[in-house]
Amino acid sequence: MWWRKEKAEPAVAENTWLVVGLGNPGPAYARNRHNVGHMVVDELAARMGTGFRKHKTPAVVAEGFVTPGGPKLVLAKLNSYMNVSGGPVAALLRFYSLDPARLIVIHDELDLPFDTVKLKQGGGHGGHNGLRDIAKAADSPDFLRVRVGIGRPPGRQDAADFVLKDFAGAERDVLPNLVGDAADAVALLATDGLQAAQLKVHSPS
Repeated sequence: MWWRKEKAEPAVAENTWLVVGLGNPGPAYARNRHNVGHMVVDELAARMGTGFRKHKTPAVVAEGFVTPGGPKLVLAKLNSYMNVSGGPVAALLRFYSLDPARLIVIHDELDLPFDTVKLKQGGGHGGHNGLRDIAKAADSPDFLRVRVGIGRPPGRQDAADFVLKDFAGAERDVLPNLVGDAADAVALLATDGLQAAQLKVHSPS
């Protein structure tokens, strides 16, 4: 999939998606399983040839276009910790005058096997505190989710400890493909809509 930055025409600028990659701020967390959302928006920014910058909201933001004449993506990494993601996301929605239906959240998912990507809109938070806080602050759970499977912890390891550890050696070999697949899924959501994106992502040829 080819990407390039384009100057927005007024009609194009209205077709905007806020894409939030969830994670914790700072280098100590950068390679954690919980930070796979950050990894995906970093990949999207690289594909679009743009970089993150400080913003008036509690986030760093990168803006660009999926395809020439296509949707505009506002990529965001929050300056807050995962469990209090809601306030910064609500601030970004207000800043860009966007409804929660124009929000795509990328997050780690314990209930999916590693190296799996699934798409959904709305629903519960499944114990994910970042999703819980966003739904509360946005006053709606009906945003789009890119669920990036990290699998369940082995043995009796606590899930809270598991998500705050780096990907294991064998997982790191596959991680670039997983991040790339999730980035592709974001692009499909923005350009083709949920149902068409689900058909392609959930049943790849």
